[in-house]
Order: sequence, then C-alpha cells, then structure tokens
Amino acid sequence: MSKHSSPSRLFIAPLLIGLAAAAGFGYWKSLQDRLPEGLYQANGRLEATEVQVASKYPGRLAQVLVDEGDSVEAGQLLARMDTRTLEAQRAQAESEVLRAHDNVAAAQAVVHVRESERRLAQQDLARFRELYARGHASGQQIDQQQARFDTASAALAAAQAQVQAAQAAINSAQAMVTQLTSEIEDSSLRAPINAVVQLRLAEPGEVLGAGGRVFLLIDPADQYMNVYLPAYVAGRLAAQDEARMVLDALPEQVLPAQVAFVAAKAQFTPKEVETRDERQKLVFRVKLRLLDPAAVPQAKPGMRGSAYVRKDAEVSWPPQF
Repeated sequence: MSKHSSPSRLFIAPLLIGLAAAAGFGYWKSLQDRLPEGLYQANGRLEATEVQVASKYPGRLAQVLVDEGDSVEAGQLLARMDTRTLEAQRAQAESEVLRAHDNVAAAQAVVHVRESERRLAQQDLARFRELYARGHASGQQIDQQQARFDTASAALAAAQAQVQAAQAAINSAQAMVTQLTSEIEDSSLRAPINAVVQLRLAEPGEVLGAGGRVFLLIDPADQYMNVYLPAYVAGRLAAQDEARMVLDALPEQVLPAQVAFVAAKAQFTPKEVETRDERQKLVFRVKLRLLDPAAVPQAKPGMRGSAYVRKDAEVSWPPQF
C-alpha cells in the first residue's frame, strides 16, 4: 500500500501549489477589477524631507543636547563644537585691533609734526625768495630752503602713508575678529527647520572633519511618496492635482494627497521594484505630497503603501476614497 501512496502524494503536491497560485492570481485580478474606472494605482514608500546637520569646520564635538526622536524647532541649539582655540584666536585678534588703533594715533601725531615742519619750511622759503628779490639773499640760500621744503614735504607724505597703513591694519584685524566670531557662531549647530531628530550620528568628544554629520533630521510636515507611472497616466497629471494614499500599516485610512511634481523625462523603473520585467519599463516619476500629515501622526516615513491618481480630472473619487 505504501508503495502506491508515495507517487500519489508527489502528483498531488504540485497540483495544490498550482491551485494556490491560480487562486492568488484570481484574487489579485479581482482587486484590479474593483478599482473604479478612471483611477490608477501605483506602489510606493512614504518619505519625508531629510536635513543633515553637520559641522562646518573640523574640530571636537563638545556637547550634544538632543536625542533621537526629539522634536526640535527652527533655530534651536542642537550641539556645540569645542571653540576654545577659536576664542583664544579671537582674543588675540581683538588685541591686534587695539594695537592698530594705537598705531594710528601715533602715526597721526607724527603727521601733525611733519605738517608743522613743512609749513615752517614753506614760510622760510617764501621769506628767502623776497630777500633774494631785494638782493639780500644768495641763490645758494634759496636752494637750501627749497631742499628743506622738499624734505619736509616728503616726510609729511611718508607720515600720511603710515597713517593709511595703520588704518589698513585696523581693518585687517577687525576682519579677523569678524571671521573668528562667525566660526564660533557656526560651531553652534542649530536646527534649520522644525523637525524630528531621526538619527544622532556623533557623540561628545568625537573629532569631526569639515562636514562631519552630527544629526539627520526629518520634516514631519513634508511627507511624500514617489511613484512611477506610465506615460499615458503621467501625461494627464499636473501639479496640484488631487491624489490619495493608502498605507499597508493603515489600510482603513485614506490619506488625501496632491501631485507636487511630474518628471519631464522618462526613466527606467528603479531597482527597488521587485520584478525584472517592471524594471525594464520606461516610466515617469511622480511625487505625491500628503496634504495634512499632522492629521495622521501614525503615518511614518518608510511605510509602504499604494497611491491613487485620476487619469481624468473629471472622474469623481468613489465614496471609499
């Protein structure tokens, strides 16, 4: 009896597998058939705008003030880099500013002296020219007074150049103070938007290079799904057209959405699509944005689901949508 039962089981097993596959295909086909006329369904994954918070300059991370999952507001301090070296450099630059101001004052005092010397030399030259005209002074005396006047004029010009150089030194030192102050301010890492801390990527004490990532933030108010649609569907869509999303984790909730972007150029279906045949098709990327993410806080970036768009704007959404 056992000799005849084994072949029977070997025959029945593939038959059952075939029947199950046929039943699965029939169920899938029934779902497609139930989709109202004029609607198109595509699969995708809910995403949110991501912002990386990174160090602008290399240095040691001194403090990390928030944890993963924390909600943060735009401008909120998230972390600090060690700025002791920068602060010491700024103090030195501020001292250079004070020293440059003193140099300007000293140079201006020299200018006043040289102006007096030049004025006196000019007066003496004029007086000797009068005496020469009357025959009471020689040509040699005139030449001497002219040389004295020229020397005083050159000395004045040199003193004025020293003033300009000292003023330039002030500007240079002040620019260094401004630069270091900016670097110190940039060492305080702040949230650029209202967001949620998705990842905390560095800890206090770590040495980071320029651009070293410290946080990954997500914007819960900007959630969207990228879907890939054939030309005959994408060509009928425009920005601000209505759409709907149904997430696998929340099948009972239909989420209102809006077309935010339709790609201007076709592409092959991305590699994350399961079947090779699907990946070989040319499609257009369409970005659908949730209209009110705050109304459904259970919807999280990363959840997979289906998106529905209308191939014709005159088609009404069915009651279940």
